Amino acid sequence: MSKILNTYNRKKISFSKGKGSFLVSTKGVKYLDFVQGIAVNCLGHANKNLVKAIQKQSKKVWHVSNAFVIPEQEKLASRLTKKTFADYVIFQNSGAEATEVAIKIARRYFFKKGKPNQNRILCIKNSFHGRTLATIFASNSKKMTEGFFPKVDGFDHFDFGNHKELEKKITKRTAAVMVETIMGEGGIKVIPDFCIKHLRKLCDKKKILLILDEVQCGIGRSGKFMAFEYAKIKPDIVPIAKGIGGGFPIGACLVNKKAASGMSPGSHGTTFGGNPLAMSVGNAVLDQIFKKGFLQSVKKKGNYFKSKLTDLKKNYPNIILEVRGIGLLLGLKLKVNQIKFIKKLENNKLLVVKAGENVIRILPPLNVKTSEINLAIKILTEVCKSYK
Repeated sequence: MSKILNTYNRKKISFSKGKGSFLVSTKGVKYLDFVQGIAVNCLGHANKNLVKAIQKQSKKVWHVSNAFVIPEQEKLASRLTKKTFADYVIFQNSGAEATEVAIKIARRYFFKKGKPNQNRILCIKNSFHGRTLATIFASNSKKMTEGFFPKVDGFDHFDFGNHKELEKKITKRTAAVMVETIMGEGGIKVIPDFCIKHLRKLCDKKKILLILDEVQCGIGRSGKFMAFEYAKIKPDIVPIAKGIGGGFPIGACLVNKKAASGMSPGSHGTTFGGNPLAMSVGNAVLDQIFKKGFLQSVKKKGNYFKSKLTDLKKNYPNIILEVRGIGLLLGLKLKVNQIKFIKKLENNKLLVVKAGENVIRILPPLNVKTSEINLAIKILTEVCKSYK
């Protein structure tokens, strides 16, 4: 009997090794992995450049306290700020931690301005921002909050796409609006560019901060380095994680000078965040993503994949209701049971992961080959055929 606390309905499958887009089970079965740790392994399994970076840094120094200057951290922060809106970066270990610090930065900003009661964050109901006590109540999904009361206060909510409700919910106590630029766990729901632009204007008008959660959709996943770039706006705070470490645990929060003004020594801390080993991997990830043509390739492959999925939907309208997503953050909203569909895919050696609204998420590595996309389409077609 497993001694692991029963918080996951785990599939009865384990893996011994992986390479690129593929995993090999302990029984020697090869799978096309379009989960990739849930959009984490952005360069696939056992990427030679990441392996090399880890090996090189592991022979130097793994961990030192943030009480000291960490050159690898300074380098990664410099590259992230140069590429984005941000003036500063604060490193963490995960997406949930990055989102927590985003919330703290927003509240601290108004506290320092002499407005300690302007501390509420407005979020989309049933979004996903992590599994800590604060972030589950930021999401306000019954599934996540059940059994974890008393409620962590400080969050208000509006329904996805309800602009009138959004504006109505902004009060004198609102510090920030926080949304996922593309909702991942919620069902691969892309917030349209015009909505993001409107959100930026609204936050400026109300003199509050805009937090865009790009933990899942950032770091090239959308075909842009950050998904909000499509809307041509600049947020105030952006938590990131997943892809930035390429499989190594890294979280970070990007923040502009204005929003950062409330933070000072002692206002936040982390033991492991920004350690030299993690930072060396993060820099190796950016070496690949910042290569000329890499992001254009992600966008091109994403468009190709989505077109093939759209053809599949046309051929099997009784199976697939909608194709969602952008870049290589894709989803299929199904008319059939998602769990059974995912199991059929697994039986055909393709791994995907579920999301809300009966959606399956399809998350290949960003350097996926076209032949691997074609293989996935072939398997998806066979599974759709099996329902006839």
